[in-house]
Amino acid sequence: MGTLEIEAPLAKKVSDDEDIYDDEESPIEQVRLTVPTSDDSSLPVWTFRMWVLGLLSVVVLSFLNQFFAYRREPLVITMITVQVASLPIGRFMASVLPTTQFNIPGFGARKFSLNPGPFNMKEHVLISIFANAGSAFGSGPAYAVGIVNIIKAFYGRKISFLAGWLLIITTQVLGYGWAGLLRKYVVEPSHMWWPSTLVQISLFRALHEKEDEGKGTEDGNDTKKQMSRSKFFVIALTCSFLWYLFPGYFFSALQSIAWVCWAFPKSVTAHQLGSGLSGLGLGAFTLDWTVVASFLFSPLICPFFAIANVFVGYFFILYVVIPTAYWGTNVYNAKNFPIYSADLFTAEGQLYNITAIVNKKFEIDMAEYNKQGRVNLSTFFALTYGFGFATIASTLTHVALFYGREIYDRTVASSKKKEDVHTRLMKNYEDIPSWWFYLLLAVTIVVSLALCIFLKKEVQMPWWGLLFAAALAFMFTLPISIITATTNQTPGLNIITEYIMGVILPGRPIANVCFKTYGYMSMTQAISFLSDFKLGHYMKIPPRSMFIVQFLGTIIAGTINMSVAWWLLHTVKDICHKEVLPENSPWTCPNDRVFFDASVIWGLAGPRRIFGPLGNYAALNWFFLGGLLGPVAVWLAHRAFPNQSWIPLINLPVLLGATASMPPATALNYNSWILVGTIFNFFVFRYRKKWWQRYNYILSAALDAGVAFMAVLLYFTTGLEDKSINWWGNDKSNSEHCALASCPTAKGIAVDGCPIF
Repeated sequence: MGTLEIEAPLAKKVSDDEDIYDDEESPIEQVRLTVPTSDDSSLPVWTFRMWVLGLLSVVVLSFLNQFFAYRREPLVITMITVQVASLPIGRFMASVLPTTQFNIPGFGARKFSLNPGPFNMKEHVLISIFANAGSAFGSGPAYAVGIVNIIKAFYGRKISFLAGWLLIITTQVLGYGWAGLLRKYVVEPSHMWWPSTLVQISLFRALHEKEDEGKGTEDGNDTKKQMSRSKFFVIALTCSFLWYLFPGYFFSALQSIAWVCWAFPKSVTAHQLGSGLSGLGLGAFTLDWTVVASFLFSPLICPFFAIANVFVGYFFILYVVIPTAYWGTNVYNAKNFPIYSADLFTAEGQLYNITAIVNKKFEIDMAEYNKQGRVNLSTFFALTYGFGFATIASTLTHVALFYGREIYDRTVASSKKKEDVHTRLMKNYEDIPSWWFYLLLAVTIVVSLALCIFLKKEVQMPWWGLLFAAALAFMFTLPISIITATTNQTPGLNIITEYIMGVILPGRPIANVCFKTYGYMSMTQAISFLSDFKLGHYMKIPPRSMFIVQFLGTIIAGTINMSVAWWLLHTVKDICHKEVLPENSPWTCPNDRVFFDASVIWGLAGPRRIFGPLGNYAALNWFFLGGLLGPVAVWLAHRAFPNQSWIPLINLPVLLGATASMPPATALNYNSWILVGTIFNFFVFRYRKKWWQRYNYILSAALDAGVAFMAVLLYFTTGLEDKSINWWGNDKSNSEHCALASCPTAKGIAVDGCPIF
């Protein structure tokens, strides 16, 4: 499904702010409190340390994120991990590298040194952006790798390495061309404040504060010694690294502890309720950090108000709507299928044979389709699409009603070209010529057209589809950038793009996902590019340095992603095929399974045969209307009862989109994420705020890095030769001990391994 965007609290309105801030400063209170207003333009940024750590970071992150993308719990290593890990390494390099200066041939009197001085914050920012350049908003590997995966692993067809690589690079870079030209509208203006960047700036400033281990801090009359952040990071990383031996190898049952299934081993209903992986996850929990941080990222970096919003929406959908639809009204013959599944089924509850309905031209075979009948979804999967429709529609209405005036005011204020201190300081640096962006855009479009024309058999998409997708993405980039820059919400185009192409060109699954990727991903990458530029704007990074680092990082990351994907697709037997993989195999590709299902739903079968008059789920289109009208009701209630402060806190895009990651995320992921996030960002934040301020982000990065390194080590030492330990806690046939959770409960439906009712 889509990705969930969390709303951040907004600054005061423009008219209120202008009375309380100096013209020299930012009009946004949060920016004034967070971003430094000074700059040392003499600090070196093109240093040997920056290049070594930047290149190392982008290679390691790209490898790890692509490696984990195929696993049942696809942990994403984020930019914050690089921020934390690179600091002690950078300081170590500054302490040991020679300071000798060398003449640079051809540059006159200019000199170069491996160690130009202390490791500074600008180097640190560039290293982090370098590492993050290959993914949009830190969301993992390049989106287009999913196309290569479904072609080779699910459809069993061929695509060349060159075609896959070009597809990845062009979809990642295309949006950069027009994003650069939009900087003057959404980066330079002070009213375009990009709330998400302030989290990064806060962490950079905290990490670069002077370490005070042994000096202590005043706490009443007592002086307490504090452990340095570097030492805490090393200790936490070591503990995380060693602990993952247990859930990752010795005791896999720790990944999902479903005590309800243990208590009722022969009850299908109990397994449906208790399974964290295939059911509603009632009472299920985990002792594996990869499960906690998969899909939703680390809960330690998500503010509690957002966690609370997600919890309310998740609880309502999973424990009110789904049980009612399944056991109460049996919506869409719910009992013919598992209660939770991302698979596609026949009307009789059997897995749909997708490969049988694909002909030699890689298009739908109508004779075989008619033989198997309509494609059916589990009720949870179907309703998740419905809530996805409602989320998209409600985001537009919610932003227009609650933040429309503010967006308008900030846009008008931005058009006045009133410069704040940050924009003035950035004028000390040479700007990027516009022709760089025009050239990048032209070259990317030409290469993309060549891909669609000369390798059309591999990507299916016609040349006009590429131009249409690019035009759609370009048209939405500016308005959605403004929404993101002022509200921190980013409406996605993924469902819209696949819906449009499915109607225009049904029966071609790869054409559909390519159109979706060019339309959705190029816009998302453009906004990510602009967000990074705003971070550089606040931190006073030379614009040309930012551009080069982002561009090179994207090319390197895309190449690593493609190489790792190619390696695993050709070396892991039956990768992504959970029905034939050994039990408890980690290589189940949950994200790619949903991506594949989407290619069938929107491309191969087409919207008319799923959500139209020829399908079973036409009624779900009403969710669009419900999503549009829902925020109107909340807004009217707020206008009618302005003294009720809780009414504007009802954020329908967040509530309706709470389960946007399900599937492939499971109830176990959500339960664990909500629990851990509440502990750290409510209880620890409230009662141990100084500890939280000093160590919370450090702990998150250490946990991510520790399990990532151990998982890779386990794969190379035990996974390649399939070495394992067999006992009850490592039962490969049923690690969760909830085998009946995936059974249908309708009368007369026969599925292997399940009782017949």
